[in-house]
Amino acid sequence: MASNLVSMFLQQAMQSRYPSPSGPTVTPFPNFDASADAAALNNALQAKGVDEETIINILTSRSNWQRQQIAAEYQQSVGEQLTKVLKKKLSDKLETVVLGLMRTPAQFDADQLRDAIQGFGTDEDCLVEILVSRSNKEIKDIIKAYKEEFGSELEDKIKGDTSGDFQKALVALLKASRDEGCTVDHDLADNDARALYEAGERRKGTDVDTFIRILTSRNAAHMQTVFERYTKYSSHEIGKALDLELKGDIENALISLVRCIGNKPDYFAEKLYNSMKGYGTKDKVLIRIMISRSEVDMNDIKAAYKAKYGKTLYKAIKDDTKADYEKILLALCGSDE
Repeated sequence: MASNLVSMFLQQAMQSRYPSPSGPTVTPFPNFDASADAAALNNALQAKGVDEETIINILTSRSNWQRQQIAAEYQQSVGEQLTKVLKKKLSDKLETVVLGLMRTPAQFDADQLRDAIQGFGTDEDCLVEILVSRSNKEIKDIIKAYKEEFGSELEDKIKGDTSGDFQKALVALLKASRDEGCTVDHDLADNDARALYEAGERRKGTDVDTFIRILTSRNAAHMQTVFERYTKYSSHEIGKALDLELKGDIENALISLVRCIGNKPDYFAEKLYNSMKGYGTKDKVLIRIMISRSEVDMNDIKAAYKAKYGKTLYKAIKDDTKADYEKILLALCGSDE
C-alpha cells in the first residue's frame, strides 16, 4: 500500500502546481488597525455569552504577524494577556484552534512537538509530519522557540524519546541542512540513484544511513531526477524499494520525505482526508494542518484534495465538524472551490 501511494506521488511530482488560486487562504488584512481589532476583541470577549463570531472573523482574516500586533495592543490597552482572556472565555475545540492561531508558527510547531514527545507514548506521525515538511529556516526557528518556551534542546528531547534509524532520520532533519536551490546535477543524480539502489535492494540488509543522507540533504528538483534515474538500476520505483527494505517508523519517515519532495500539497491532502475518514475525527491532526498551512499552501492543498477525493475540503470539514469549531476551520479553509 505504501509503495503504491509513493508511486502515485512520484507520477504527480512534475504536476505539483495546481491551477489558481494557489498559496495561502489567510493573508494580511488590508488597512490593518491593531488598536481597533484589540478593542473589537475585548468587546466580543466581554459580551454576554461571548461573541464567538466576531472573534473567529477577526482572527481568521488576519495574518499571524497581525495577530501578534493585536495581542501586544490588547495587553497595552486592556492590561491583560489576550491569550489568557481567550483561554478563560472560550472552551473545547474552538479554544484549541484560537490559542493555536495566537502562537507564532515556530511556537505552534514547538508546542506540537513537545506534546508529541512528552508523557506516555510518542506521537511519531506528528514528529514526522512537521520535520519532513518544514524549510531549513522554519526548523531552525522551531528549535529556537522550543528552547525559549521549554528551556531544553529539541534534539535532546527527541533523542531521549526515539531510537535507532528513526532517531537518526529525525536528527538529520533537525540539522536543517537541505539544499533548497533548484539546480540539478545530473551526474550526481545518477550517482545518488545508484547509491540508493546499492544501499537497499542490491545488498543483504539495508544501509539506512545512505537513504537518510541523500533524502535529507538534496533539493527537491534534484531528488525528483534521482527518483526517475532509480528505475534505471532497479525494476522497482523508489517507493516500492522503501516498502520492501524498511518497516515501522523509519519507513514512515522516509516515505513521508519522498512524498513531500514529490508533492507536498498532496501529502497534506491525504493527511487531512485520513483525519476525517471513518468514525471519529483526529482533531489534533486536523487542527494542526489547518493552522500551519493556512498561510502557506492551503489553496494548493484544497486543489489536491478535490482532485484526489472528488470532494472539496470545505465540504469534508462541514460534514465532519459542527458549531464554532466548524466555523473557524471553514474560515481557515477559505471558499468552497
